[in-house]
Amino acid sequence: MLHVSDLTKRFGGIIAVNGVSLEIRKGEIVGLIGPNGSGKTTLINLIAGFYKADSGRIIFEGVDITKKTADERVKLGIARTFQIPRVIGNMTAWQNVTYAVIGSRRFKEKKMTLTEASMEALYYLDIVGLLRKRDVLCRDLPIYELRLVELARALALNPKFIMVDEVMAGLNPVEADNVARLVQRLREEFKLTTMWVEHVLRIIMRSVERVVVMNEGKIIADGEPREVAKDVGVIKAYMGEEVVI
Repeated sequence: MLHVSDLTKRFGGIIAVNGVSLEIRKGEIVGLIGPNGSGKTTLINLIAGFYKADSGRIIFEGVDITKKTADERVKLGIARTFQIPRVIGNMTAWQNVTYAVIGSRRFKEKKMTLTEASMEALYYLDIVGLLRKRDVLCRDLPIYELRLVELARALALNPKFIMVDEVMAGLNPVEADNVARLVQRLREEFKLTTMWVEHVLRIIMRSVERVVVMNEGKIIADGEPREVAKDVGVIKAYMGEEVVI
């Protein structure tokens, strides 16, 4: 589904992503891990179209999207969440997700009315378990529920491929486990291909089928969780010790 070839991004003299090549197959759920500053979020921003690559190519479902805008990529079926939720604080959860529906390709294709869009937004809020908080302003929601709004908004874009960026940040263990189960369930129910950036190794290693490890802008490992957890290079660069799965 997604093929990244020799992708590079520089910020001044810093090479944030250094010749990364990666393939993600349709239906996969892939974990992307690595120490802070390893280039994980920069890679997501390149795939999503928030940054322009200095070199390399990005192919999505056979289409070269390297030079396409972020909006054009959304219309092709690429969505993402953010480390820091980018919700509109003085709008309700319902309104935030409604605006995402309006921005989806489906809104124009189906010639939906605003009422239909708002009803569809309720569906996504229900899916993530936030229906009862639909009329609460996002500025009044705790971080856990803001993460759920982010996921609902991403779903509202009707994606084929979703990138989830550190959705566990700021959550307690119970909340983190709930979100992990939700990410897995959404993959199954919506037939999503998923790339999941995460620092909570105990969860990511048992929740994905494949793990890709980045360090200093490069991919240093790519394989099944059990294999990666025992990789000497990965342990030295990131984990410090073998992770028990």
